[in-house]
Amino acid sequence: MRGVSVLELPQRWGKKSQFEGGRDKINCRTIPVAERFFTSSASVYLRQAAWYPCETGEPHLVLLTSDNTIRFYSLKSPQTPARVLSVSQADDDSSIHAPVRSYAASLGEIAVAFDFGPASPPSRHLPVQGSREQVVYPLFILYETGETYVSYSSLSNEVTLSRPAGPLPMYPAAEDNYGYDACAILCLPCVPNILVIATETGTLYHCVVLESEEEEENGAVEKWTRGGEAVPALYVFECVELELTLKVAAGEEEEPPELDFTCPIRLHRDALCQQRYHCTHEAGVHSVGLIWVSKLQNFLQSSEEDKDSLQELAAEKRCIVEHIFCSRPLVTSHSSPVCGFLIVSDLSLGATMICITSTFECITMPLLSSIRPRATQKNKQQEELSQCREEKKSLREMAERLADKYEDAKYRQETIMNRVKKVLCSLQNQLPVLSNSEKNMRKELQAVSDQLKHLDNSIKQVTMKMEYQKTQVNKNTPATRGTVSLNAHQKKVVQDVLREQGQQIGDMMKQIKDVKSHFGF
Repeated sequence: MRGVSVLELPQRWGKKSQFEGGRDKINCRTIPVAERFFTSSASVYLRQAAWYPCETGEPHLVLLTSDNTIRFYSLKSPQTPARVLSVSQADDDSSIHAPVRSYAASLGEIAVAFDFGPASPPSRHLPVQGSREQVVYPLFILYETGETYVSYSSLSNEVTLSRPAGPLPMYPAAEDNYGYDACAILCLPCVPNILVIATETGTLYHCVVLESEEEEENGAVEKWTRGGEAVPALYVFECVELELTLKVAAGEEEEPPELDFTCPIRLHRDALCQQRYHCTHEAGVHSVGLIWVSKLQNFLQSSEEDKDSLQELAAEKRCIVEHIFCSRPLVTSHSSPVCGFLIVSDLSLGATMICITSTFECITMPLLSSIRPRATQKNKQQEELSQCREEKKSLREMAERLADKYEDAKYRQETIMNRVKKVLCSLQNQLPVLSNSEKNMRKELQAVSDQLKHLDNSIKQVTMKMEYQKTQVNKNTPATRGTVSLNAHQKKVVQDVLREQGQQIGDMMKQIKDVKSHFGF
């Protein structure tokens, strides 16, 4: 971005509280801020702009530029900075040239974001100026390397700043300093303060800001910390990885798609809930709710021996992340980044989230107006669910009763069927006429009986022939034992005849056995 302008909206009045009473066209005042500076410095661009959180004095706009400088501008003199704070990590801030800045940028030693913390009482971090009742706002400065510095500011008659101190120690310590490519920082106005650090890879670190002890700060805080100053420490309570795009399962032969892509993330407070913030990026809007903040407050307010609150805090160490608006469902989809984001609480709109995309499309999503009907619908669904449970219970009892009746009916049916079969058999036996199956059975039995008679006659004939042969052999054997002699051909013929008759006898005996076994004789 090459500049910034402030748009002043006119007043509202009338029945519907419209701008200038509901005129069709209204004129708005535009105040360009640091116009001459950005025109004369072609290589410098704007990184972040935010309002100074003080609500009592003159409004001031705070700008972070690419030359590692934070400038405070008053709307009374928008071209001249009221205060300039150099956040460069070089020893001599006044002699920084473009090559040195490019070298620092390559190492990640450039400030990428800042945010103000909630107001605190007067601190010894500021020089003694003006009234001791002035309110001090901590200014957290984030560098691309992931390091965080803090400066204290006050606005009474003029802007008062302290030199940045840091880097703030982070616990537990990590080798990679909790990642690189840091891009956004946000301080939630909770007690204790919650500092959110975002990286371009979609990682969010939820850090609890607490006062560090002297031993830790002496070894962790570097040269920018002035002697005797006490700087806070960041305790990383939770790490969250956002799913910027939807995950689609790949086929068996397809290669898994590339799901990793990086994009800048911007963090926004929720004016309606202190324990919630929103993240805008190329893939839409994520909403993050820190439900463990109340448990953390109870633990910090409890005594040292109270271990129940610590166990509850360990069990509740989770946040709720919702992808409430998706502008890039897949990595291959067309990118439509969210450029503007705001949550307003208007009389006509109610609690509404307003988003502006890169194509200048305005998207509004009502929050409370959708929550109330959903709460009513939830109560109604719970009532219906209880009714369904009662109906389910009654249906289960009815099913058990029907199952018992079915078993009883089935047993009685089987008993009746057995009695019917017996009655039918007795009736069939008492009929004077044979049935078709009985007639067929009688024919088969007659055929078998005839076959048995034939086989019996054959066996008798074979037996008679065998006896006759024996008698003939017995008669002729003694008389002709010494004189009868058979040649080889005659012996062969006799053997063949005997073999055939023996085979016939064996076949007949086998048939007789089969018939006996078939009819059970």
